[in-house]
Amino acid sequence: MKLIIVESPHKSETIGRFLGSDYKVMASKGHIRDLASSGKMGLGVDLNDGFKPTYKISPDKVQIVKELKAAVSKADTVYLATDPDREGEAISWHLATILGLDIDTTPRLEFHEITKTAILKALSDPRTIDMNLVESQETRRIIDRLMGYRLSYLLQKKIKSRSAGRVQSVVLKFIVDKEREIKAFVPQEYWTVEGVFSDEDHRNSLKANLNSFKGKPIKLTNQSEVDAVVEAFPKDFVVSNVKKQVVKKEPRPPFITSTLQQEAFSQCHFSTKKTAAVAQRLYEGEEINGILTGLITYMRTDSTRLSNEFISACKEHISQTYGDEYLGHVHMQKADKNIQDAHEAIRPTDINLTPEVVKPYLTRDEQILYTLIYDRAIGSLMAAKQDLVTTITLSGNEYDFTVSATKNVFPGYSAVYGKFEEKEETDKLPNDVAQGDVFHVEQMNKNQHFTKAPNRYNEGSAVKLMKDNDIGRPSTYATTISTLLERDYVENQKGSLVPTEQGELTVDKLEEFFPKYMDAGYTAAMENSLDNIADGKTDRIKLLTDFWTEFTKYFDAAEEHMEKLQPKVVEGRVCPQCGKPLVYRKGKYGEFIGCSDYPNCTYIEKEKPEEVFNRVCPRCGGKLVVRKGKRGQFVGCSNYPKCNYMEDMDGNPLGKEKKPVEIPPDAPLCPECHVGHLIEKTSRWGTKFIGCSNYPACHYIQKSDDDSQTKKTYRRYSKKRGS
Repeated sequence: MKLIIVESPHKSETIGRFLGSDYKVMASKGHIRDLASSGKMGLGVDLNDGFKPTYKISPDKVQIVKELKAAVSKADTVYLATDPDREGEAISWHLATILGLDIDTTPRLEFHEITKTAILKALSDPRTIDMNLVESQETRRIIDRLMGYRLSYLLQKKIKSRSAGRVQSVVLKFIVDKEREIKAFVPQEYWTVEGVFSDEDHRNSLKANLNSFKGKPIKLTNQSEVDAVVEAFPKDFVVSNVKKQVVKKEPRPPFITSTLQQEAFSQCHFSTKKTAAVAQRLYEGEEINGILTGLITYMRTDSTRLSNEFISACKEHISQTYGDEYLGHVHMQKADKNIQDAHEAIRPTDINLTPEVVKPYLTRDEQILYTLIYDRAIGSLMAAKQDLVTTITLSGNEYDFTVSATKNVFPGYSAVYGKFEEKEETDKLPNDVAQGDVFHVEQMNKNQHFTKAPNRYNEGSAVKLMKDNDIGRPSTYATTISTLLERDYVENQKGSLVPTEQGELTVDKLEEFFPKYMDAGYTAAMENSLDNIADGKTDRIKLLTDFWTEFTKYFDAAEEHMEKLQPKVVEGRVCPQCGKPLVYRKGKYGEFIGCSDYPNCTYIEKEKPEEVFNRVCPRCGGKLVVRKGKRGQFVGCSNYPKCNYMEDMDGNPLGKEKKPVEIPPDAPLCPECHVGHLIEKTSRWGTKFIGCSNYPACHYIQKSDDDSQTKKTYRRYSKKRGS
């Protein structure tokens, strides 16, 4: 028996379908071990012995390791087939170490799409574990542990911030800086002038905008300037130029991780986390026509390269579907020292699996994302889109008005990808306008405007920010943004990332005491150093030593000089238990009031629910009150837990509403609550019994000495109620 170990159970199922009974495919379910939290400062790294890491098997992976060891003992050959990146390489190394496999001889399978052809090709030409990639990943993990643990410890102690990190803190700084730029923005007034013109016969009319004076762009900043300019206009303007030109727009390259996450956010309103999860499912495979197959290539990549096989198949598809005139050329990726060209771009694995073919087999989200990936890959190999742009210039007294119109003359790639782009075609212009024609001024519209503040970052633009500044890598984009949201450093407000007060405080303190590590240039340089380790060009021990020596100096100074943030005192109030002042504190579910002498005094003020006047619970008739939960405020029934009715602050019911209970006309009133009626019910155990229709407000169950099953039901319900 031959054993193949992958990361994902779904992936193992897909690969298992391709191979015969001689193969067994098992999943490690991600990393099986990680750095321990033991040793000096809980770092799991021996700082005095070459930064030697201590690894510990995750508690939830103990049983998986046991099962893998049992399978390895029965296997003739073991193949490691984790994801084709540094993280996957490290998982293979951890598996080999734990399972007692020879690092130098254990075959490592590398494939970038989960198809039968790719799997069989990888099996025919396996390699061994690349220890340079493993050391690069391990070095990154150690640096992130050293920096993350120490900074998080310091910030929690000093300012109650939950965490900090090499990449997340730099991204947070960008978001905070943008917010402060927006707050400091002062709108500037400017004016535009739109002229309405008609020719002598009133057959043709034009709306054109004031563009220039004496051949130079004109800028109008107040109404008096506009009035003076309009006063100088002649009554008639002459067509000084009619320009027509065909403008070509080349297709964009196929997706890489960052551009897919940006486009999915823009077009589909997917969060980066959701895009990563859906793309993972498409990569691992879905059942199409009874056959499990991966639908896209590996989704963590920063290369736009396409395989020759795909290019050939794609060109044939384009030629047959659209015609030879739609064939484009392969756009070569610009050389970039930061691009890891090990993977292809994100593309469909089979050109014949069109979005229409796979639609019945995918979820709605999978269908949307697959269509985006498929069309982008096809469109990237198609001819340029061609638009005819006509521009008419009207001149008078050295003032020029211009108006343009765009008409598509050849769809090119937009025949496939046009539905994902904004329509550029504008209103048509008269065809018979010629140079020298005279147009009379019918009306001049003066329009006041104010410059707008820059836009906040959203999840898509934040990913672009990380890519452009070379901070983070494809596998970290989504997790970085998720971490900032989970730590309450930023909030998602209508799609925009807005920093919280705690986020701004965290950035201020880190910039004050750790300025070097808040510089995007430093973070990018560190990424390059890690890349060099993967290429065998940098000594990892020297890199770790230099980092730790310098970081420790910054840390020691910060620990000594950073002031501890004191909680805000509640004015005029003292603790009812010990008499010390009450203060505002932050907890898991937000701000609360507690004693300033904590932990000596553990008094916490319980917030009284606010009653929603003039409304009662539609389920049981109790009062509706405002409560606080994990996700903020909501309206709930005052009879909770007997009644768990809930609605949001806009009055929309939350949770699943139960179907109304059908009550027979002759059903007697409940003797306990006198509101509900006694009806026949079925318990979760399938037992028939007689109970109150007003459940859960009333738990009455009718006893029956003749029915042993009813007795059991009564005892279970009585135990639940504590009676």
